[in-house]
Amino acid sequence: MSATMSAEKIAEIMARPYAQQLLESQIPARIAYTGLDGAPRVVPVGYEWDGTHLTFASVMGSAKNEALRANPQVAITIDTEDYPPKTLLLRGTAEVEIVDGVPDVYVRASTRRLPEDQHQPWEENVRALFDQMAVVTITLTWARLIDFETTLPKAVEDLARARREGVSG
Repeated sequence: MSATMSAEKIAEIMARPYAQQLLESQIPARIAYTGLDGAPRVVPVGYEWDGTHLTFASVMGSAKNEALRANPQVAITIDTEDYPPKTLLLRGTAEVEIVDGVPDVYVRASTRRLPEDQHQPWEENVRALFDQMAVVTITLTWARLIDFETTLPKAVEDLARARREGVSG
């Protein structure tokens, strides 16, 4: 599969039922990027998917803000621990914007994981703490859903295809 794919193909993958379940779940996205020192990094983030972009907020001073400005290429996974696993693999380009206050995307993404009765006190504390935050918006360039029902990891698909065609792997 190529490094990029059409917006239509990405939209088709993201609209699949398992992809929607993952996107709407409480599972954090794991964002992989290259740090300013050239070493790889992976961090979990709360996020929102608006049908076109994956967006999350980050505190000022976070290493990922400057790293994403220097090299905006990211890889993302949202996956289950169940068997068979469901995995949404994404690649894209990040844009970092500094905003005043606490962006609503941060509150909505973070409170997805909190019990309802903790939303208000948590939000009050967060809004009192941060004067500015970074909003990171990722435009997807590639997507793949592995559900082990209709799709498999590429290496497994290749091996199964080779076996069907009588080629040993």
